[in-house]
Amino acid sequence: MNKQAITEVIDVWKSFKTVQAVRGISMRIQPGEFLALLGPNGAGKTTLVEMIEGIQKPDKGEIYIEGKSWNGNEKELQNIIGISLQETHFIDKLTVAETLMLFASFFRLDRGRVNEIIEMTGLEEKRKSYVVNLSGGQRQRLALGIALLNKPKLLLLDEPTTGLDPNARREVWEILRKLKKDTGTSLILTTHYMEEAEQLCDYVMIIDHGQVLREGSLHQLLRDGNDDMMIEFTLNSPFPEGLDHSLDFNIQWDDNSRKAIAFVKNIETDLLRLLSFLREHDLQPGNLIWRKKTLDDLFTTLTGRHLND
Repeated sequence: MNKQAITEVIDVWKSFKTVQAVRGISMRIQPGEFLALLGPNGAGKTTLVEMIEGIQKPDKGEIYIEGKSWNGNEKELQNIIGISLQETHFIDKLTVAETLMLFASFFRLDRGRVNEIIEMTGLEEKRKSYVVNLSGGQRQRLALGIALLNKPKLLLLDEPTTGLDPNARREVWEILRKLKKDTGTSLILTTHYMEEAEQLCDYVMIIDHGQVLREGSLHQLLRDGNDDMMIEFTLNSPFPEGLDHSLDFNIQWDDNSRKAIAFVKNIETDLLRLLSFLREHDLQPGNLIWRKKTLDDLFTTLTGRHLND
C-alpha cells in the first residue's frame, strides 16, 4: 500500500437488499489532491463516500485513511476528516457564530478558529443572524465551515451545491479553490454537475450503477480517443447509416432531435472535410456549431444518457 496516500479504497462492494450500490471500486487519493466522483443520482457516489466516512461498512473490500482502517481507529480518524453531507440540519434559533462555537467545542477549539471560519466562508455580515434566516447558499457555506473547523486532512463533500443558484454555487467553489491553494487538504467531492468537477478537481472518476466507467485527469478524459472537439449540426433528412465510413471520425445521429454530432481531432481541417462530405451527398447542415468535448459528452458516449437525466 502506498504510504503517502491520504485515502486508499481497495475493491469495495456494498449492497442493500437487491440493489448492488457499489461494485468493486478502488481509488487512491494523495495529499492535496481534489478528486471528483461524477455521476447521476443513484450512481453509488453517496454510498461510497459514506463508507469512506465510516458511516457504512463495506460488504467486501478495504478502506484506509492515512494507512488505518476504521476498525478500532474511529476517534483518531474522526479528528482528521471533515464531512458535509447532502443535507445539513441546524438549530434554527442559534446564530451563525453560536452554531460554529457549538461544533468547535466538539474539537476543543476556541473562538479564534470560529472567527477564521466565518471570514473564510464570507459570513461576517451574518455572524449574529439566526440560521433560520440564512439563504440556501449561506447555509451551505456554514455547513462547509463546520466541516473545515478541525483543519481536516481529508474533506468529504456530498453534492455540496445541489439546489443552489449559479452565484451561490460559485461562492462555494471560491472557498474550495482558496482551500486548495492555501492548505494541503485533500478533497473527495461527489457531484452530478460536470462543470463543478471541471472547475475544482485534479482527478475525475465517472461512476454509474456502482461501477467506475472511466477515470483520469480532466485532460486525460477529454482527450479520450484524441477527439476532443465536436461539431454539432442539424439535418432536414436523416443521416444515412454507415455513410460516414469514408471519414476517419465518427458521426452520431439522433432521430428525435434530428441532430448529428461529429467527434473530430482537428477543427480546422476536419470541419472543411465534413462540409465537403455533406455537399457530396446532398445533405444540407443547419445550426452548425463547434466546441470542446465536455465530461457530459463523455458520459453520454459511455452510457447513452446525460448526467442530469
